[in-house]
Amino acid sequence: MARRTAYHHGDLRKALVDTGLSMLEELGLEELSLRKIAARVGVSHAAPEHHFPSLRHLLNALAVEGFGSFRQSMLSHMQAQPKLPADQMRAALRGYLAFATEKPHLFRLMFNRNRLDWQDPALCEAGEAAHAVLEEISLPVARRMGLDTPEGRASVEQLVWSQIHGHAHLLIDGKLPPEVATGCKPFAAPLDLASVLLPD
Repeated sequence: MARRTAYHHGDLRKALVDTGLSMLEELGLEELSLRKIAARVGVSHAAPEHHFPSLRHLLNALAVEGFGSFRQSMLSHMQAQPKLPADQMRAALRGYLAFATEKPHLFRLMFNRNRLDWQDPALCEAGEAAHAVLEEISLPVARRMGLDTPEGRASVEQLVWSQIHGHAHLLIDGKLPPEVATGCKPFAAPLDLASVLLPD
């Protein structure tokens, strides 16, 4: 009884989100439901309604958490490397792949147009914060290529994003060799995107 009272005093939302993140990776998106999450948390199936009226609301919250962790993964890898543009791009892309391979179901959810409500300001803000890392690593390329205009920067960002996002899906779908999928060799030597766009 005390446990449920504590949830109603502010812990339930966090418990639902944390459990939802765990069960998403365990079961996959199609098997996830509010009822299953409530049961795992230990509350009635109606208890989540105050915080999440529908599964879609909870999925949005999971995606918000995901974008925060995704951004941090890229930034952490960047902080551990020299500040040279090519090194920063390589590091960010390693962080991108690390997140995707560690949390593949969450990664897929975060970019799922049909299951999320992109009118949600919190989701848009989280997505834009993660996208800002892409903007940061793409800017030196735009400047080097004489494309430092809004349109030019956007075209470079699209190129970089398309390459790394496709690479991530190849990894999590098992389409690349095992040693690549484990993260030991995330890029096929000696060529990677940074060496093409930001050669020494």
